[in-house]
Amino acid sequence: MHLTSSAFEDGDSIPERYTCDGVDVSPPLTIEDVPAGTAALVLVMDDPDAPSGVWDHWIAYDIPVATEIEEAAVSLGTTGRNSWGRMAYGGPCPPGGTHRYVFTLYALDTRLELGSGADKASVIAATADHVLAEAKLVGRYSR
Repeated sequence: MHLTSSAFEDGDSIPERYTCDGVDVSPPLTIEDVPAGTAALVLVMDDPDAPSGVWDHWIAYDIPVATEIEEAAVSLGTTGRNSWGRMAYGGPCPPGGTHRYVFTLYALDTRLELGSGADKASVIAATADHVLAEAKLVGRYSR
């Protein structure tokens, strides 16, 4: 499975539009080679370089199988709670320096049925023994 974006290449800078310094909307994503038998997708975006530990920017689960996630996606499966306590995308907003932002997509053989607002730890725990494939896309952003 592959995850890409028309807005930035893997390892490159995320355009300001998708950050707290811009419009703060989610970037468009393209999904390829979803395995047969996939019942749902999970998407997590986090910042492993945050000073207080990994910062969760976006959590969505029970996403119907698709090949595209549109820019500024608002209704994307079931939304989890990010590190700001919001149930929405929160773009890159580092306190300083360059941070990496990791978009991780999981293909699952089942829906999670967690209800809205689950945190990343609960979502990842629920995926145990259900992951058919995983894909990552990394962007960088500096302030």
